[in-house]
Amino acid sequence: MKTLAKWSVADYNRLIETGFLSHRHVELVAGEIIEMSPEGPLHYSLASGMADYLQKLLRGSAHVRFNGPISLVTSQPQPDIAIVKLPKRQYRHSHPTAAQIFWLIEVSHTTLEYDTNEKKLVYAQAGIQEYWVVDVNQQQLNLFRQPVDNDYQIKSVVREGNITPKSFPDLKISVQFLLKL
Repeated sequence: MKTLAKWSVADYNRLIETGFLSHRHVELVAGEIIEMSPEGPLHYSLASGMADYLQKLLRGSAHVRFNGPISLVTSQPQPDIAIVKLPKRQYRHSHPTAAQIFWLIEVSHTTLEYDTNEKKLVYAQAGIQEYWVVDVNQQQLNLFRQPVDNDYQIKSVVREGNITPKSFPDLKISVQFLLKL
């Protein structure tokens, strides 16, 4: 039986620094360099609209990163949106780590299986407290909370009303607005 060699985050970053991956749209997930699906106009429009909406709601409370990498122990994925701690200047020389992340959002148009399985498990294992997957096709928000070991203990599907992120108990986010952007 053959064993696949796993990449460390440091090795992956060295590959990026040398330019070896400059023409590839990839991310590091659980030690594997994964080719990312190309973003279509609908995916990009929805994700950027959500980022703009959340920036307005969270101004002065959190930094909303759009399509930027995060650094976990064995992964350096690029979630569509990462809501992270301020000040944002702390990310000039390193990507946000799990301890700096409030929650993550993936917009899923063609990657629902990947986002709700592999990526979800990586985020849970890293201790990311909250993970949302916007299912564009079903017009619903898959909400994952309370990571324990390698998975989330609380899983729910929301189609309407408001949701309150765990880290911001006074904030109400319109699910309909997120789904209709």
